[in-house]
Amino acid sequence: QVPNIIKALHKQLKEKSIKSRQGCFSLLTELASVLPGCLADHIPALIPGIVFSLADKSSSSNMRIDTLSFLHVLLCNHQPEVFHPHVKALLPSVVTCIGDTFYKITSEALLVTQQLVKVIRPLDKPYTFDAKPYVKDVFPGTLKRLKAADIDQEVKERAISCMGQIIYNLGDHLSTDLQPTLKIFLERLKNEITRLTTVKALTLIASSPLKIDLRPILGEGLPILASFLRKNQRALKLSTLNALDILVKNYSDSLKPAMIEAVLTELPVLITENDMHVSQVTIMFLTTLAKVYPSCISKISGSVLTEIFQLVHSPLLQGGALNAIIDFFQALVLTKTAAVGYSELVKQLTAPVYSSGSAGASLTLHKQAYHSIAKCVAALSSACPKEAPATVNQFVQDVKSPKSSPAVQVLAFLFLAEVGRSTNLSAQRELRTVILDAFSSPSEEVKSAAAYALGNVSAGNLKEYLPFMLKEIGSQPKRQYLLLHSLKEVISSSPADSLTPYVEDIWALLFKHCECTEEGTRNVVAECLGKLTLVNPAELLPRLRKQLSAGSPHARSTVVTAIKFTITDQPQPIDALLKGCIG
Repeated sequence: QVPNIIKALHKQLKEKSIKSRQGCFSLLTELASVLPGCLADHIPALIPGIVFSLADKSSSSNMRIDTLSFLHVLLCNHQPEVFHPHVKALLPSVVTCIGDTFYKITSEALLVTQQLVKVIRPLDKPYTFDAKPYVKDVFPGTLKRLKAADIDQEVKERAISCMGQIIYNLGDHLSTDLQPTLKIFLERLKNEITRLTTVKALTLIASSPLKIDLRPILGEGLPILASFLRKNQRALKLSTLNALDILVKNYSDSLKPAMIEAVLTELPVLITENDMHVSQVTIMFLTTLAKVYPSCISKISGSVLTEIFQLVHSPLLQGGALNAIIDFFQALVLTKTAAVGYSELVKQLTAPVYSSGSAGASLTLHKQAYHSIAKCVAALSSACPKEAPATVNQFVQDVKSPKSSPAVQVLAFLFLAEVGRSTNLSAQRELRTVILDAFSSPSEEVKSAAAYALGNVSAGNLKEYLPFMLKEIGSQPKRQYLLLHSLKEVISSSPADSLTPYVEDIWALLFKHCECTEEGTRNVVAECLGKLTLVNPAELLPRLRKQLSAGSPHARSTVVTAIKFTITDQPQPIDALLKGCIG
């Protein structure tokens, strides 16, 4: 249909009637948004109409704005090379619009120019187009708008963003104009109204593969950025942390330790459970610092670590923030200059658990905190392989000791689960016995942690553990519920190809137990069946469906529940097969 539409619109784009032209651009804008790339072959037919509407004296302001906004959508949704033959025709009329007296036209034109700059010199792919002749068109018009003090807020912001893009893509062609322009950015950084947009533009420039020379503005700019971390504007804090992170990564040789220290003092306050995202971005920045300036980190590691340990022990920590902390600990322990080494970090991480009192006490921290501590300690031991065996031994002894509190045992099992998933723990001869003994612990938390550990340790060593686990599920009715939870962990944590040899045995075992009278057990069986089906959906899904005609209502309900666990957040091969049998 597209060629026919273009053919019909082609003539109308040059008609006198402004209404007709606006209608054409409205239709084309929708088309380019809905089918990105569909107009690639028709660009030569569209360019004359675009230029006509921009340059035509009788065009109304709205006509120009509509034309520019279509051009913006067109540039965003098509490959750069399709525009290269037409840059010469397009650019002058867009640049003229930047100088327009009506602020809305200027604003749209700056947006289009920003996109055009990416088109004339795409840095993410090889290109043959020579952008140099066009710098003299794009740069002066934008600079004039960047310098003007009395213009509309939106124009100010878009002029900053557009110039940021020009320096990012064409900075090496600006020669003597570059430094004075960067000085204007410094001025805009000091202005409350434009500072956020300027921080984002500087982040872009600092990440340019052209390695733009920012040294002349870093001395004055870095303390200003550091002061933004104190401001009560969340978006500004986050953008500033991103900017600092890029600057430290790409300009480490131009930053003096004194500059870095000014930034460091602002960081501990930002790490708090009241705002997990700001905490996460701060800790990611600290990880960069630990890698690039290990000596600076040791100066503040005390105050930062106090805050980080509080986060680890918080019930709210999870996902991205937890992963950021794990990366930070690994970077910190590898810097070798930090005052805090492996054993001190482990001691501080686990202190609240060990100080939790006698063997009868229940868990003192929130359940989530034990998982967080276990993940952090496991990450430290994987970063320091020499220290790991001693830590594993220590935790195995903790589980065995009758003096250990439930809290200590829970942590030990969760740690062994984290390590066991990725490391073969067969050297720990007594581990299997120790875990099974814990199944008869009076504490529900300890039992559940032991089941979790058995599942994950088995995932790291299927050959030795899985046949044993399947035998136990068949022969130990009292432990069956916990062992099924362990099996669920094995199925969830193991790659499909390593489970394949055991699928038949697991399948047969699960169907033996799908009619169990206890609903709790049936639910775990269903979850195992659903997750096991994902290992080989083409073969197992039809077999699961067959069971829907089973005589027992319990068995049928288990199968229906199992289907629920085949539906996952991420795309899976099973999705196409499920379409055919749901509904």
